[in-house]
Amino acid sequence: MFNQIAINSNTYSGFSLEEAVQGASKAGFSKIELAAVEHTPHVLNGMSEKELRDIKTLLESYRMTCIGIGAHSNLMTDEGIDNLLKAVDLAVYFDCSYIITSTGEAHGDGDVIEDETILVRNLTPVLDKCESKNITLAVETHGNNYATGSALGKLSEKLNRRIKINYDTANVIFYGDVMPYDDLEVSMEHVGFIHLKDKLGHNQEWNFPAIGEGHLDFRRIFHILEENNFIGPISVEIEFTPDGPKDLAEVDKAVKSSFDYLKKLLGQES
Repeated sequence: MFNQIAINSNTYSGFSLEEAVQGASKAGFSKIELAAVEHTPHVLNGMSEKELRDIKTLLESYRMTCIGIGAHSNLMTDEGIDNLLKAVDLAVYFDCSYIITSTGEAHGDGDVIEDETILVRNLTPVLDKCESKNITLAVETHGNNYATGSALGKLSEKLNRRIKINYDTANVIFYGDVMPYDDLEVSMEHVGFIHLKDKLGHNQEWNFPAIGEGHLDFRRIFHILEENNFIGPISVEIEFTPDGPKDLAEVDKAVKSSFDYLKKLLGQES
């Protein structure tokens, strides 16, 4: 399972992709989820062929494999659907198998989806394109409607299981007010991707420290994943507090600490 661990480049929000790749590689990571959102524009749909080629060269120079495109979009808007459709092309370009999105805005998602049939209709062309390119669309536990794995499992059923869940271990606390253990267990059949994130403070407090520095029981989480033979990517995400990290060194330190913690937890130390 340790071989499934990646870094989410959104951890380096506010810093360049080169800084993210350098820091993550130095910490020990060899896999990366590329953030494709406005607040972390490490890769974007509007980039030129040269810009995309330079990113691919950067990853290759650090022997870093892209495992997913984090293209969070508001699925209730035409703009959001268009963004997600174009993100499929990014996934193809970087030869990765997953696109990750929430159903609403990436930050400050206060939307309430009152008519789920519109969401299902909007997602249909995205799913058609994903399936034609052998890409999996993973919808994140996020926002008001789909804050838990159990809620997203029901959406997956309505879509004939054409989507997978991107299970964020801290978002279910922050947005859904539930701990991840039982909720993860009951939704595992729909889970295809994991955002591994820790949590400090009260449930609705934005405080997501390095893995192992919060109060989540990751041994229990990995036990659930192993018992259910989970084989998808496990993308480490650190989002700090609303103040953010003070500098790049603090991010690098948190990334290294997370890698070392997981290496020890999963029995990879010599």
